[in-house]
Amino acid sequence: MKAFKLLFVAAAGLFFTASATAQTADEVVKNHLTAIGGADNWKKVNSMVMEASVSAGGTDVPITISRVHNKAMKQEYTVMNMTGYTIITSEGGWNFNPFQGQTKPEPMTADELKVGMDGLDLQGELVDYTAKGHKIELQGKEDVDGTECYKLKLTRKSGRESTMFIDPKTWYCIRETSKVTVNGQEINQTVNMSNFTKLPEGIVMPLTMENGMAPAPITISKVTLNQAIADSVFKPAQ
Repeated sequence: MKAFKLLFVAAAGLFFTASATAQTADEVVKNHLTAIGGADNWKKVNSMVMEASVSAGGTDVPITISRVHNKAMKQEYTVMNMTGYTIITSEGGWNFNPFQGQTKPEPMTADELKVGMDGLDLQGELVDYTAKGHKIELQGKEDVDGTECYKLKLTRKSGRESTMFIDPKTWYCIRETSKVTVNGQEINQTVNMSNFTKLPEGIVMPLTMENGMAPAPITISKVTLNQAIADSVFKPAQ
């Protein structure tokens, strides 16, 4: 089994007006950030624990994702009393997959680590994106399952690129595509996001994510923000 990878709705009239005038990348980003709770609320997020599940072979696999902003992330899953995990920190990354016969954690490849490091930004890559060294480009519109979305190209400081598809009615990002390297081969990855929910802290997140690299949609059942997470959580077993 593979480790799984892993972003508010106002008055319709307001969104109609905004969608008619949003013609620049910065305007699209601004509307998107407002819709998902605002940059200020996201800047208050320093840690996150998500409880989720995915169906694999008729079995619901529980997944716990623990993240500390710009510091560390761990994705842990349990099947048949065996637990595997992926750990990424600012210092390195490890995979442990007992279902493939591993008996101890193994270091990530350079390609895996590059993607993982980008994911350590818990507050969102579009928040203060210029200060972070990222670039965005509005590439017109494109149909996503019947919705004509704004197409935003994100080029990270690391050089890795993604394309985000923003629904002009809700300003949510409902799809993100990128290229990832798996087993030495570059493949296209598409993540579809839905079931957007506003948390008590004011931010909005998709609680259902369909990743072409996962066997089924990942459903998030609980999100806890800003609780203390011990450093030991992110240390691979010896």
